[in-house]
This record gives sequence, C-alpha cells and structure tokens, in this order.
Amino acid sequence: MAEHTLLVVRALNVSYGESKVVFDASLDVEPNQIVSCVGRNGAGKTTLVKTIGGFLKPTDGQILYRGTDVRGMPSYDVAKMGLRYIAQDKKVFSDLTVAENLELASYATGDRDWEPVLNFFPKLRELLDRKAGYLSGGERQMLMIGRAILGDPHLLLVDEPTEGLAPSIVEQLCDIFLELSKHCALIIVEQNLSLVSRISHKVYAMKEGRIVSEVTEPDDIKNVVFEKYL
Repeated sequence: MAEHTLLVVRALNVSYGESKVVFDASLDVEPNQIVSCVGRNGAGKTTLVKTIGGFLKPTDGQILYRGTDVRGMPSYDVAKMGLRYIAQDKKVFSDLTVAENLELASYATGDRDWEPVLNFFPKLRELLDRKAGYLSGGERQMLMIGRAILGDPHLLLVDEPTEGLAPSIVEQLCDIFLELSKHCALIIVEQNLSLVSRISHKVYAMKEGRIVSEVTEPDDIKNVVFEKYL
C-alpha cells in the first residue's frame, strides 16, 4: 500500500441480519482517481459503498480513510472528514428551493461559497429559486452532487448516478466526473459500462457479493474487458 493511498478497504464483510451480502471485499483508491464498481443488480455494490460511507456496519474487515480507521463510525462523522455518499434515489428536499437545499449543505459543512458548485452546474444557477420537487432527474442529480462537493471533500461515493437519465444528461455527467476528479477521488457504482470505460482509472467487478476482478490497464478498461466477469 502506497503512503498516499486515500482509501484502503480490506477483507470487508457485511450482513443484513443472518444474510451475508458482501464477502471479503478489498479495494484501494488513490487521490484524484475515478474508481468504478460494476456488477448486476444484487451484486452488493450499493451495500459496499454504503458501508464505506458509514451507513452500514460491517461484521468485520478494515476501512482506512486517509490513514484513519472509519469502520463503524456514524455516517455524519465520516462525511465531516470529507468522504461523502451520494445515494442513487435522487432524493432532495422537495419542498425547499435549490438555494435552500444548498444552504442546508452549507450549514452542515460550513462552506458558504457556492461558486464552485454553480460553475460545475451552471443550470443550477438558473434554478436557485425553484422548488427542488419540480426538478428533472438530471437536475436533481446535479443538485445532489452540488451539495456533496461543498466543503471540498476528498472522496465521493456516487451510487448509480445515470440511472433513469437521458443520454444527453449522461454525456454531461461524464464530463462532470472527469472535471471533479481534478479536485477529489470518486468511487462510482454504475451499470452504464460505456460510461465506465470512458472515465475510469480502475474498475472493480462484483458478482454475488464478491469482488471478482480488478482491472487497471487503460486498454482493458477502454475495451470493456471487465464485462466478462459480470
């Protein structure tokens, strides 16, 4: 393990009651790296990232984030350390405006400079006074990412960001993720393999709760060789 490794997960096991969902998962993330986690529905991808983010407690294993063991820490403490989870449900505070959603994130992080967010997502600048419940799926995804990047996080866990979105919005997100990686690392859970092949520095393939492959060669990622493991 390199000294500058941002996240180290070793032999992580996660269960829901008596049902074991993740088996001995290990992965590494370097600063500014885009790491994708792919697999079929039910493979354990969301469980893995939610555990890293502090929303689930593993039965055993290790999660080292910037040298600190965060296993079992509450999600809000993990988030304060700059490790943020963006859920796949695209839920926002529907009765609040876009500005009020950002204000809540500012309150939590102490970061009231929205300019970086609005520069990433110029569309949100036009929608600051709109109730978030009236946003499209793509606009909600932008707002969720925008809230998460307040406070300059070191690592974003992004769960199924393109699910249900139009191809044009997926293209925008591709560019956004590449730009975000200049500022932080990302773990992206994604089933759009074309997107994964274009943005990833590393790909982990999961099947039946286990990481069955780690693909790091750029040509292998570009040619979607990880698909054969799914």
